[in-house]
Amino acid sequence: MINNIPIDYYIWLAAALFTIGVLGVLYRRNAIIIFMCIELMLNAVNLVMVAFSSYLNDGAGQVFVFFIMAVAAAEVGVGLAILVLMHRNTKTVDINVLNRLKW
Repeated sequence: MINNIPIDYYIWLAAALFTIGVLGVLYRRNAIIIFMCIELMLNAVNLVMVAFSSYLNDGAGQVFVFFIMAVAAAEVGVGLAILVLMHRNTKTVDINVLNRLKW
């Protein structure tokens, strides 16, 4: 247990966060919101990894979380650069307008 909180609570919270992220990716059309939902899903996975790492008294999960956060930061940097270029070309960040970027 982490601070006397059962591991089930962390798993349910992470499952709810991951579900919200998946639904956001599936149903929203704004690219910024989609990136935020992807980050929410990554944070749900991070929460589970840290919870199990603490529960099992093993630091490997927390090291993996560090690398996941580094990859997520790189993803945000590249994704925002793509969004800026998309906004310059189409004046919107709606992903349904991306077909205008075809040759």
